[in-house]
Amino acid sequence: MTDLYADDHARRLDEADPLPSLRDQFLLPRHDGAEQAYFCGNSLGLQPRGARAHVEQVLEKWATEAVEGHFTGQAQWMPYHELVRDPLATVVGALPSEVVAMNSLTANLHLMMVSFFRPDGARNAILVEAGSFPSDRYAVESQLRFHGLSPAQSLIEVAPDEADGTISMEAIERAIAMHGPRLAMVLWPGVQYRTGQAFDLAAITRMAHAAGAVAGFDLAHAVGNLPLALHDSGADFAVWCHYKYMNAGPGAVAGCFVHERHAHTDRPRFAGWWGHEQATRFRMGPEFVPTPGADGWQLSNPPILGLAPLRASLELFARAGMDALRAKSERLTGYLEALVDARLGGTLQVITPREPARRGCQLSLRVTRGRGLEGREAGRSLFEFLGSQGIVGDWREPDVIRISPAPLYNTHADVLRFARAVEHWTAR
Repeated sequence: MTDLYADDHARRLDEADPLPSLRDQFLLPRHDGAEQAYFCGNSLGLQPRGARAHVEQVLEKWATEAVEGHFTGQAQWMPYHELVRDPLATVVGALPSEVVAMNSLTANLHLMMVSFFRPDGARNAILVEAGSFPSDRYAVESQLRFHGLSPAQSLIEVAPDEADGTISMEAIERAIAMHGPRLAMVLWPGVQYRTGQAFDLAAITRMAHAAGAVAGFDLAHAVGNLPLALHDSGADFAVWCHYKYMNAGPGAVAGCFVHERHAHTDRPRFAGWWGHEQATRFRMGPEFVPTPGADGWQLSNPPILGLAPLRASLELFARAGMDALRAKSERLTGYLEALVDARLGGTLQVITPREPARRGCQLSLRVTRGRGLEGREAGRSLFEFLGSQGIVGDWREPDVIRISPAPLYNTHADVLRFARAVEHWTAR
């Protein structure tokens, strides 16, 4: 019988992996002289080694060309955001004209809701998941109030109906059917941040559209984690950040998708100079003529230094390919799940769906007991112990540790290191 906890077993899994780790392309923080086991890409991805060169290229261009850097030499700043357009479209499964890197996630969400949340009489409600990420909820509530609506009446939340706080597709379907005549928008996550549950975007889009509602998605925990097909899904819009699985750095420039059927929309929008069509932008005319596609929602020129690290990360995604990354992710997360089931069931409870199709790389682990402690006390004790061992996950109140083996840089040996640390903590 295979010993899942044997060093040789983890080593063989890594050696046999058809997608070798690109770990050497990233900078791993160290703990007591050794590399950390870093499982926090769901919060902040590691720095690609190539990021520094892209940033230094911008700095050197600034130093030697100053304002002319907008128009001369390599990687000119005027069209700089176009350098990430094609590879980003590949990662999210979209047409290049449907994606743009701009702003921050919540700013983009507000811009999208300005255009796509158009309450009309009784059709004035937004449907979200209960326990949605606070920033999303704040944005939705503020948009409702902006339109003179009460969140108590016009914010509809779908409660978990499955064990461990996950939500079935049937529950989403029932909620849309029940509230369909009232729905102006369905706003849903690609991956729920706390439970790690992944959702079928195309199915949710179909249900929303059948009810007469717009379908929008927050993909903060899905982009770079799961293969996406945004264009084929039919989603009206999506927003995401690039500092998690996309490894573009803290506070990185975010991303936005607008389906091509809205490329020439007459929907209202908050306009800015950089969204004006490029051919006539510098005529400085008073009339706003939007660039067709997602570019038309831009407000200001992009922060070049902020975009530079994203180029380095996208090069690695292109090198590996999303399908291969997803296959490796399933192997790593499956190994983590098997280790938990084999020896840690008395300490950890997996609250992320067991079916690979219903999750990304993240497993959310509820700490039930250990070392004479229960619930939150046990969880905090274990979390702090892991940190003392150079193992980095993250904590969600009241008792959940999120562990996310990212296929670009994590290995089976990393996963085994985590499981052994939990076992050691339990036995102390």
